[in-house]
Amino acid sequence: MRIEDLYQLYLEHPAVQIDTRKLIAGDLFFALKGPHFNGNGFALQALDNGAAYAIVDEFEGPPHDRIIKVPDVLLTLQELALHHRLQFNIPVIAITGSNGKTTTKELAHEVLSRQFKTYTTQGNLNNHIGVPLTLLKIKPDAQVALIEMGANHQLEIRGYCRYALPTHGLITNCGKAHLEGFGGVEGIRKGKGELFDHLRENNGTAFIMGDYTYLKEMSAGIPHIITYGTKDADYTGKVKDSKLFLEVDMLTGTNIGTIKTNLVGEYNLPNVLSAVALGKYFQVPDELIKAAIEGFSPTNSRSQLITRGSNQFILDAYNANPTSMKAAIENFSRMEGKDKILMLGGMMELGTESISEHQALVDLIKTHPWKQVVLVGGDFSQVDHPYIYFRNSDDASAWFRQQQFGNSHFLIKGSRSMQMEKVLE
Repeated sequence: MRIEDLYQLYLEHPAVQIDTRKLIAGDLFFALKGPHFNGNGFALQALDNGAAYAIVDEFEGPPHDRIIKVPDVLLTLQELALHHRLQFNIPVIAITGSNGKTTTKELAHEVLSRQFKTYTTQGNLNNHIGVPLTLLKIKPDAQVALIEMGANHQLEIRGYCRYALPTHGLITNCGKAHLEGFGGVEGIRKGKGELFDHLRENNGTAFIMGDYTYLKEMSAGIPHIITYGTKDADYTGKVKDSKLFLEVDMLTGTNIGTIKTNLVGEYNLPNVLSAVALGKYFQVPDELIKAAIEGFSPTNSRSQLITRGSNQFILDAYNANPTSMKAAIENFSRMEGKDKILMLGGMMELGTESISEHQALVDLIKTHPWKQVVLVGGDFSQVDHPYIYFRNSDDASAWFRQQQFGNSHFLIKGSRSMQMEKVLE
């Protein structure tokens, strides 16, 4: 079936699903497959559950008028997303980076939604499946789209740009994340920089944190560049207070004044500044930008501040890498509070640098006074340290429940696979 013909079916049934458990009657079911699953085997079940059509690339059985066989389901999904994208002449803003991209996306969505009908990536659907699914959720009333792009190897961002066709882009930073897949820091910059390559080749606009020299270098040659930062930028601001929640004083480019956020940590300053820059660029009034950012509260274990009894917890268990770990620990050390306890899970996808990066983190921890330090899993087991160690978050949680903590402050952080949020369950 031609993509044009499949697109007509999509217009009749404009909801795409890849999980039979989440099907709603009338959805199009795309039978994706991977190393540990094969959706083709659920095609008939999808139809029984109400799917309008099932798109497959493997099917054994008699012809079925609602089963559409294609050479490659994933490629077809991406091509359908591209065809849909081509129907829109709106700003499509791509956001990537090693740290902060989801918070930046959420803040930007809050700001732009005050003025425009804005569609954005839901949750963390930011990979080769999530990006096309996000595009296919964009409705005809769209005025702006925000697309988060995650990547752990080179040429991945380039692939997303092929069918998302972003007109604007933002790289939050290039830190030590996915070192194994990217092959080092230079590989990370090259991989994330594929977004800037696309903008450079297509008369695009880039938003860059002017404090980061490497982003200035990476964005050279892009026709339109908007800068934000703490100095020498189109929009500047500084941390006013971060004892509990981050407060930001905007200095130039706006009349917003002070923004009192619900975010924890000075490391969120660039995320706030980027949202301001995007809002100003798209002419959202200052008062709406301020209200949007101040009304945003993080969820899903991303720098959440949780109070239980007399204890306070910073739960930042969605992801971790050497750059974000260092920022979180140093920020926590500066926060008010006498009895501070670290509970840190191992960092993943660091390749040959994993043990040295875990050792560097332990060395950093030793430079600050803590009431207690608990290390969990990963290559923390391979480095020398004087702290409590558990193999997994279940064991750490069991230990935590046996303690009688009061008037204490906790930082709970680790890579997604460590599931450090279990400590509070």
